[in-house]
Amino acid sequence: VAHDEGEVVPQPIGSAGGMKKIQQFGGFFDETTIVLCGDALIDLDLKSALFEHKRKGALASVITKEVPWDKVSDYGVVVTDEHGKVLSFQEKPKHADARSNFASTGIYIFEPQVLDLIPADTVFDIGTDLFPMMVEQGLPFYAQKRTYNWIDIGSVTDFWTVSQSVLMGEVAQMEVPGLQIAEGLWVGLNTQIEWEGTIIEGPVYIGSGCHIEAGCHIVGPTWIGHGSHICAGAEVIRSVLFEYTRISPDVYLDEKVVFKEYSVSRDGEMVHVSAFGNSEWGNARDRRLKRRFGNGHKLEKANAA
Repeated sequence: VAHDEGEVVPQPIGSAGGMKKIQQFGGFFDETTIVLCGDALIDLDLKSALFEHKRKGALASVITKEVPWDKVSDYGVVVTDEHGKVLSFQEKPKHADARSNFASTGIYIFEPQVLDLIPADTVFDIGTDLFPMMVEQGLPFYAQKRTYNWIDIGSVTDFWTVSQSVLMGEVAQMEVPGLQIAEGLWVGLNTQIEWEGTIIEGPVYIGSGCHIEAGCHIVGPTWIGHGSHICAGAEVIRSVLFEYTRISPDVYLDEKVVFKEYSVSRDGEMVHVSAFGNSEWGNARDRRLKRRFGNGHKLEKANAA
């Protein structure tokens, strides 16, 4: 289906194919372009990387990071000569087949001519198709080995870990948002905390428009998204709550990521709220939720059962 704003394609056409489609529609890549994957936290000096790209006369550059050998199958790995020119590119090779442990971090710098190499209306991927083609043709394709923090967020477990690190101040250039009102406690605008019987042990971030009822116990690192409602007696331990999450009275959450109807443990186990009678958590905006709870059910005990 065609639209004035673009085109809806019936199936994915690959990362490079998507760039080609955008170029055909609007000429978006007519200048040197930096391409970033959105599932990582980085503090890379992009200006310095761009300078090296230009200095070497590269048609394409890929930013790499050394990873443990037992993790190479999770990434595209790069083999270079002494000048950094890419000799081979393997997309997620088996451990036994990997020729390098320098992984592509999904950060690329492209000159406009790269788009001419991508066939139109064809499924075409940057890692599996474009880069091997450039190596085969001997084009000026370089890898940069830089010192920077690159934190992969490829799973919910990774998201939990990174959130913990941010709150602990372990991620460079990532500050906890909100106003710090006490040691280890940051809050957003229009948030109400009923302090009677409430214990908050930081680091904890509570977003805007939240309501923390009396008698809650919150232990950090914990991130509570805006618009959330933690009911009386609930305990939230080292967890991440997405926006507009309502935690029912006396519920116990320990090392969970909670969003909509699901919770995911730090080990990646996903649980639907229906496993607990739809009463453990819910949408704070849903006014149909009724406060008809007894003593509540402990989530961890239910998991054990």
